[in-house]
Amino acid sequence: MFVPAPYRTPATSWMVDILRGNPLALMTSNGPATAGPWATHLPVIPDSTTSGEWTPDLSGARLLGHMNRANPHFKALDDGAVVLLTFTGPHGYVSPTVYEKTPAAPTWDFTSVHVHGTLTKIEPDEAGEESLELVCSTVRAFEGDFGAGWDMRESLDYFRKILPAVGAFRVDVTGAEGMFKLSQEQDPDVRERVRESFAGRDSTRHREAAGLMDRLPRPDIGCPHAA
Repeated sequence: MFVPAPYRTPATSWMVDILRGNPLALMTSNGPATAGPWATHLPVIPDSTTSGEWTPDLSGARLLGHMNRANPHFKALDDGAVVLLTFTGPHGYVSPTVYEKTPAAPTWDFTSVHVHGTLTKIEPDEAGEESLELVCSTVRAFEGDFGAGWDMRESLDYFRKILPAVGAFRVDVTGAEGMFKLSQEQDPDVRERVRESFAGRDSTRHREAAGLMDRLPRPDIGCPHAA
């Protein structure tokens, strides 16, 4: 991912927040020359069994995910396959009206993290309990962050019945880059008007983008950069 200097990750924690807060990733990998790349949207979580600090480029971390085992993408993956996981965070259209100057051009502010890694399949016939634990860990993570405290214990037998259809995997992260394009190239007064316009919207993603703009370190003002 091309990341102009003004939009580089302010801190590693910003990338981790995008991963945790926006866990529906787009996983892509190389496909046959006649078909092009494979791409699948799927839920991904950090592996809770690994500990330690996140590195600046997230290398050394491990992520867990799953897709439908019948998906041709899963069937095409081999252990050691190189994959890219794209996580999209808050974003929104910026109208030139907020700049209060002419000439001007519209843009789209956005946040994204690209995670590179190697994939290993978790085969249920070899590690059924590992696949089950991955599903349970996903439920715990999402119920804790987005759910209403659902108790999965009475559904564990059902989980075991559907495991043969679950294409579980882990990704060992080799690196990542984050892009946080939040009008940093604009003068402070213009950037503040963009933030206010986002904060005043009914859309959650716009308000979350405004919250990130509140957290930005004061940038060096330079020439505009195209995304």
